[in-house]
Amino acid sequence: MVGARITVNGKEALISPAAPHTTVLDFLRERGLTGTKEGCAEGECGACSVLVARPGVNKPTDWVAVNACLVPVAALDGQEVVTAEGLAVPGEPGTPPTLHPVQEEMAVRGGSQCGYCTPGFVCSMAAEYYRPDRCAHADPASAQGSAGSADAEHGPNGFDLHALSGNLCRCTGYRPIRDAAFAVGAPTEDDPLAQRREQAPPAPVATEYAQGGGVFVRKNSLAETLRLLRERPDAVVVAGSTDWGVEVNIRSRRADCVVAVDRLPELRDLRVEADHVEIGAALTLTEIERRLDGEVPLLAELFPQFASRLIRNSATLGGNLGTGSPIGDSPPVLLALEASVVLAGADGERTVPLAEYFTGYRRSVRRPGELTRAVRVPLPLSPVTAFHKIAKRRFDDISSVAVAFALDIEQGVVRKARIGLGGVAATPIRAYATEAALEGEPWSAPTVDAAARVLRGEGTPMDDHRASSLYRSAMLGQSLLKLYAQTTEAVSS
Repeated sequence: MVGARITVNGKEALISPAAPHTTVLDFLRERGLTGTKEGCAEGECGACSVLVARPGVNKPTDWVAVNACLVPVAALDGQEVVTAEGLAVPGEPGTPPTLHPVQEEMAVRGGSQCGYCTPGFVCSMAAEYYRPDRCAHADPASAQGSAGSADAEHGPNGFDLHALSGNLCRCTGYRPIRDAAFAVGAPTEDDPLAQRREQAPPAPVATEYAQGGGVFVRKNSLAETLRLLRERPDAVVVAGSTDWGVEVNIRSRRADCVVAVDRLPELRDLRVEADHVEIGAALTLTEIERRLDGEVPLLAELFPQFASRLIRNSATLGGNLGTGSPIGDSPPVLLALEASVVLAGADGERTVPLAEYFTGYRRSVRRPGELTRAVRVPLPLSPVTAFHKIAKRRFDDISSVAVAFALDIEQGVVRKARIGLGGVAATPIRAYATEAALEGEPWSAPTVDAAARVLRGEGTPMDDHRASSLYRSAMLGQSLLKLYAQTTEAVSS
């Protein structure tokens, strides 16, 4: 389909002659929109951030910031994109444009520094600026967000600094950037991008974009997609492209056929039933977080520690499980929640407990031609939960060790224990021996000390550039001790 199009800053443009693997970043820069920068090419620095119109949670449309360096431009066929250049209001001929409020605050507060990262910061800030419920949490009279505040990551204007967790400033100019973020007000009634939120986003369009021997395909339905995958078992399946985009950029991977599943309606449902929560495999982590709104506390604890907001705006549970990585952050949590995956193929569906899903390093029971349609979390939930991620950076980092706990403690006795581990074996694993050491025992210091010794021996941790095997083992035991300290402190208070 050579007629594939994308709307950029209000103007339609043909995607052709870009190759199917061409990223939105390269597409924009080739058309003179050089505010979008490449810094890392793997979704860590945010210099490439742009806004995309997506289905909203509280409004028909949300302006969502994504990493343009990871998303194939063909994936945005029929979609709307706004870059840093498109935020300003054009002036009359011969006069400069009127800066967007976010751009204005960045300029007057010295947030631009060398300027390389600024357009990406501006786009991420603009996405938070237009978040519909941001102003509902504003408290201009409070000292919130000021030095010494109990919550320095939220401003008096409701601005959540986690929106910028995927943006890197090499000039260490974070203080003026933070000042700018906490100074922006509410969008005005005549703000065109604010008004745009009241209308539905562009509907997904069926795409078959072929150039140079490669093809990018998006079908209208799950059934059509599964038939295609049966015919093309070699196809690469992408949703947010946060993993495949890195492969394309850093390792120069190419595919004859890429199949997008991110907009399939059958993969984008979220339902809370009497006995389980079903989460569509193609919902982004941000969508899941905002739609669940804390209803699954262990997931709510995971989300802020999963990469960055920019990545969570694109990444999906289906993709995180599909890569089969032993250091993915969601599998330990889902293992602790006793989740199952619903696998769909051309011949029907089957449900597999996640504890039986992984079969080896980046391998699973998912057959060629199958997709993960949904993740199911059984109800009721265990009341005592925690997710501990050990990494070198507080945010936007790969974990050295990840530990998730879900415990039922009744009258001081552990009735049920589920513990998921990441980073200590070739696959994410359940800590069965530690669970057995806890169940039926009092939730006490002697029990926890003994179980922590067992937990240190779970898995087969290895030495690598992130951590030594001894460190990983020590962190496993320390995580259980930390959980005990946290729970006893909560009870005593």
